[in-house]
Amino acid sequence: MNSPAFHPLSTISDAAKAWLIANPPQPRTMVTSDNAEQVRAAVRDGYGPAIAAVRAELTFTETDVTIGGVDCSQIAGRSSSPPVLYFFGGGHTVGSPEEDLTITAPLAVDAGVTVTAPRYSLAPEAPYPAALEQALAVYRALLEHHRDGVVVVGESAGGNLALALTQRARSEGLALPRALALLSPWSDLAFTGDSQLANRDPSLFMTDGDLVAMADSYRGDTPASDPLISPIHADFDGFPPTLITTGTRDLLLSDCVRVAHAMGQANVDVTLRVWEGMWHVFEFYREFPEARESMREVSEFVRRFV
Repeated sequence: MNSPAFHPLSTISDAAKAWLIANPPQPRTMVTSDNAEQVRAAVRDGYGPAIAAVRAELTFTETDVTIGGVDCSQIAGRSSSPPVLYFFGGGHTVGSPEEDLTITAPLAVDAGVTVTAPRYSLAPEAPYPAALEQALAVYRALLEHHRDGVVVVGESAGGNLALALTQRARSEGLALPRALALLSPWSDLAFTGDSQLANRDPSLFMTDGDLVAMADSYRGDTPASDPLISPIHADFDGFPPTLITTGTRDLLLSDCVRVAHAMGQANVDVTLRVWEGMWHVFEFYREFPEARESMREVSEFVRRFV
C-alpha cells in the first residue's frame, strides 16, 4: 500500500508524518453477536501501550462507581474537583472508559475536573436507545448533586451520545449541559457527507458496507434520519457553547462541519477547530504535538465552564 502523500510545505509534525507512514490502514473485524467480546478485547489490547504510557506520565486516580444505576469509571487529578460527563467512542459497538484514558486523564489533570465515564451498553447486543437511556440516567444523577450543571465531552460515537443527550435533556426540561466538547463527533449515521468519499483516514479504515452495518446495528429499526440517531438533523436552538475538533483527514470531517454550521445558524456559540493533516480523534495519539496541543485547547475550553 502506498505511503500517504505530504505537501512539501505541509505543517504537519514530523512525528505525525512518521505515525501515518508506520500505520497504513488495516482491515477491521466487524463486531457481531458471536464475536463481540473477542473483538472488544482485541481493541483494548491494541490501546494497551498508550494506556500504560499515560498512566506513567500523569498522576490521577481511577475509581469504579455506580451512578444512576450505571457502572462508570471516574478519573480525577485531585480528590475534589468539578464534574465532567464523558462518553467514549467506538462506533457504539466497541470501546470502554479504559481505551479513552489517553483523553480523559489529560482532561482530568489539565482542566482540574473529575471525569465520569459511563460504561454504557454496546450494539449489537444492546441497540438504541439503551446507551442513550443509560447516559440520561447518569446525567440526571449528576444533576442532583451539581444543580449548576455539568460539562459534557464525547468523542466519535460518544459525541453522538452527547448531542442526543442534550436534545433529550431539553425535551424533558432538564438543565442543559454547561458546555459541550466534541472530538470528531459521529453525527450522520447515513454517511451522506462529502468526506465519506474524499477521506479514508487510517483510524477508520472500513468499507462503506462495514460502516453502514455498524450504524445499522446501533440504530435498529429507528431511521437514520432521526435526530437522536443522526444529530445533523437536530434542532440546535438553545444548545450550550460547543467546541468541535476534527482534522482534514477525518472521515467524519463533514459531520463536524455540518453540525457546526447548523449550530451557528441557531445562534449557538460554536467553535470548529480543524487540524491540518489530522485524522479521526487524533487526540488519542499523545506521541505527537498536535494531539497534546488539541487536548490543551479542549481542557482550556472545559475549564471555562466548570
